[in-house]
Amino acid sequence: MTSIKIKMKDDCADLFPKKAHPDDAAYDLRAAVDVTLEVGKSTLVPTGIFMEIPVGFEAQIRPRSGLALKHNLSLTNSPGTIDAGYRGEVGIIMFNPGPEAFAVHRGDRIAQMVIARLAEVELVSADTLSETTRGAGGFGSSGTK
Repeated sequence: MTSIKIKMKDDCADLFPKKAHPDDAAYDLRAAVDVTLEVGKSTLVPTGIFMEIPVGFEAQIRPRSGLALKHNLSLTNSPGTIDAGYRGEVGIIMFNPGPEAFAVHRGDRIAQMVIARLAEVELVSADTLSETTRGAGGFGSSGTK
């Protein structure tokens, strides 16, 4: 098992990332402060979390489905990536498309975090690529049904 070191900001020990259920894929991240998400704006919400992610891993930050469904909230940078070399506080860029301002309170679950192993790959220059049935078709090329 791989260990991820988590350091919490002073007075934020109660915000330590946790899974709601043992078999969940993601850890819930909570707001460290009260903040209002204004309509049409992205807002950086601090979590009080600092991490030491091992080389070969990343933390992926994703929206919470309940906030999306019930309040139309999302994350501007989704999924966000936290790299192994980053040691600053984890912040969540929340977006409120409206129709009204939304209050986030300290301790509210605002995002989820998945720790993922990175594949070791090498990007190589090529003059040609192999042919496929799809080819260069993208963005709706497979139809709507």
